[in-house]
Amino acid sequence: MFDIVIIGAGVTGSAIARELSRYQYDTLVLDRNSDVCEGTSKANSGIVHAGFDSEPGSMMAKMNVRGNAMMEQLSRDLDFPFKRNGSLVLCFDAQDMDKLENLLEKGKKNGVPGIRILSKEEIRELEPNVTKDVAAALYAPTGGIVCPFGLTIAMAENACENGVKFRFDTEVLNIVHKEGGYLLETSKGLVESKLVINAAGVYADKFHNMVSDEKIRIIPRKGEYCLMDKKVGDYVTSTIFQLPTIYGKGVLITPTVHGNLLTGPTAVDIEDKENTQTTQEGLEDLLKRAALSVPQMPVRQIITSFTGLRAHWTGHEFIIKEVEGAPGFIDVAGIESPGLSSSPAIGEYVAQLVQGIYPMGKKEDFVAVRKGIPNVAEASFEERQELIKKNPAYANVVCRCEVVTEGEIMDAIHRPLGATTLDGIKRRTRAGMGRCQSGFCAPKTVEILARELGKDISEITKSGEGSNYLTGYNKEGM
Repeated sequence: MFDIVIIGAGVTGSAIARELSRYQYDTLVLDRNSDVCEGTSKANSGIVHAGFDSEPGSMMAKMNVRGNAMMEQLSRDLDFPFKRNGSLVLCFDAQDMDKLENLLEKGKKNGVPGIRILSKEEIRELEPNVTKDVAAALYAPTGGIVCPFGLTIAMAENACENGVKFRFDTEVLNIVHKEGGYLLETSKGLVESKLVINAAGVYADKFHNMVSDEKIRIIPRKGEYCLMDKKVGDYVTSTIFQLPTIYGKGVLITPTVHGNLLTGPTAVDIEDKENTQTTQEGLEDLLKRAALSVPQMPVRQIITSFTGLRAHWTGHEFIIKEVEGAPGFIDVAGIESPGLSSSPAIGEYVAQLVQGIYPMGKKEDFVAVRKGIPNVAEASFEERQELIKKNPAYANVVCRCEVVTEGEIMDAIHRPLGATTLDGIKRRTRAGMGRCQSGFCAPKTVEILARELGKDISEITKSGEGSNYLTGYNKEGM
């Protein structure tokens, strides 16, 4: 029997796993996908929100502001990219100034440092490509950007290095409360645990409703995005928001930590929790709304589009608590925006909840730091030479768009929780994320995966079962 089972290996589940790995628990993370960061965590804005939008006193507000404050040190400890680029909430009409003032007051009550309202002239000096129709903006210097994959994978790897176990391709089918804990029926057999933490994103309601008479409903809120080439990555330097609505923080425009330009998301409530298709009408609506903030959007530089699902609870609040009538079952549900920003604080808070339910001593050998994959593209000449001395594979460029080498891909495969799929390589190294979108590098990456994993090349998948990159042999060509 495990002490703790965490359902979900997204950013929230990984943050919780890392915090719990500080203690002497026997912890297991279950995920139905083939890797960490396969759900909502892989398809979002990568924004570290300052914390001015959430209602003062709410769990969202507390977790957001605390998570933002933790992010800088966490990025140093776990070696993932993070940048404080600041954020602007644009107001286009003087009649809406009261809404901007309301956000300012919320931010002050939430403890957001340095926020203030900028004039049109100040905004245009800071961001010359912003519309001339802007009237004012709320500026938050602590707003930031992060790599959502880098953050999630770093926390999961660190948890794994500290003894947390992960099982992928393992779907939880049913949960039964029993004496002393819970019995989880999975697609790969039975699992027993004293405590269960439900961090299952859009499926969190499914698991909550298995153990509670008080039902909840999580609504998938679909958001479409467009990603632009690095040549226009400096078109704006801050994260540009519009005044929020009941559906969220609206369409944003932001640089990414890797130098691209990103705009999105739309916000459409749907029923299908697997519907991540982009649509012509959705993308057209997105670009139309983005143009309100930045009229001359460089749309000819779009290299890809994608869709993510937010786990929206009708109460518009994070649900982080032990379920009434189900002792030892902790919900971490409704984690939509600002969930990514809040994840380190949520991990910390849930670990405190667990300690209150089932106390356990701390590990003396906990390792708080983790070294990421070497980044050859950003390394100095001397650093590259040193890497090549250690392994000549660091001299072999596989992905030309992002300058990713064979050595980096090999490192991604052989790390704790190493990559086993094309998407796993992409999220760890950025091979395939450039302007050709893996058109050049994918075949070679497949070869490297097969060689390093000791598999036949036809077994390599894009993202797990049913997504084989090659479907069979053509004559004697392979």
